[in-house]
Amino acid sequence: MKLHIKNMVCHRCKLAVADILHQNGYHPHDINLGEAVIDEELTGSQLQELDEKLKHVGFELIDDKKARLVEKIKNAVIELVHHSEGLPTVNLSTYLSQKLDLVYNHLSDTFSDMEGTTIERYYIAQRIERVKELLIYDELTLSQIADQLGYSSVAYLSNQFKKETGLTPSHFKQIREHKRRNIEEL
Repeated sequence: MKLHIKNMVCHRCKLAVADILHQNGYHPHDINLGEAVIDEELTGSQLQELDEKLKHVGFELIDDKKARLVEKIKNAVIELVHHSEGLPTVNLSTYLSQKLDLVYNHLSDTFSDMEGTTIERYYIAQRIERVKELLIYDELTLSQIADQLGYSSVAYLSNQFKKETGLTPSHFKQIREHKRRNIEEL
């Protein structure tokens, strides 16, 4: 049985879901962002009980077809931005159409209807979150970050970062450094 699960965004999420499934006596054999395949067929009450346990740690089962598609789109974007070695050479619409094997207009309309924003806005927000992570890690220059995330220039990255966060990348980094020093002084 394939379970569709909302809010899985990383490897730890997959481990947490696997742990919940094992604790409840289920046997998962394939867990990916947004879904888990288990050997068992679950009844309505078992699904409801599992959903409650998943909600307790920030996940939930998805049973609506449109909601599942939106979650697949989100997971594809997250996987692309946060878990890939560089961005694809094709544009986002082509990437998603190929990845999900659906026409982009259908993906875009469904996403916008369900989320109240566009796929492009979601993609930009995820890229900015990734920029924040990389700035905090302090292992790459802003130029290297721009290159890794497919920005045409550091100026374009900086402008988009400021538009989304209200801060320049360097100011964001200064604030994070100041907070970390204050915590270390405690």
